[in-house]
Amino acid sequence: MKAHRQSKIRQIIENQVIETQEDLAAALRARDIEVTQATVSRDIKDMQLVKIPYGNGKYRYAYPVDSQTLHSEDRMQRIFKEMVKKIDYSENIIVIKTMPGTANSVCIALDNARWPEIIGTVAGDDTILAVVKQTSLVEGIVLKLESMSMGLK
Repeated sequence: MKAHRQSKIRQIIENQVIETQEDLAAALRARDIEVTQATVSRDIKDMQLVKIPYGNGKYRYAYPVDSQTLHSEDRMQRIFKEMVKKIDYSENIIVIKTMPGTANSVCIALDNARWPEIIGTVAGDDTILAVVKQTSLVEGIVLKLESMSMGLK
């Protein structure tokens, strides 16, 4: 089931512009594959899909160009600068607010950075929760993230 669904996702994103998780879920449903938003979100993460610009300030899902690009610091900075709106924290949880539909791309970039201080992340549509091992490390991580997203208040 999962392999079949992900095969269909590959076909869909290669043949049409998919801007949001909702667009992808609708395209799957049109092919008689019933999915929830959570399932689509997990598939996007499993398949390491990213959002790429395609004109007029719009983004679409695609496969990363190569694994080096997927893990690059420059790419992460570019993603944070373009997609992150706000960063805040409480105790050992960092909350990252993104442009609608881009949290998964930002989360994948953060996960691929493999910062040892971050023990896990969860992405929604426009919000990411990042759990930091020790509360004492949170402010340093927040400063690092804010420096990548330059201009956040």
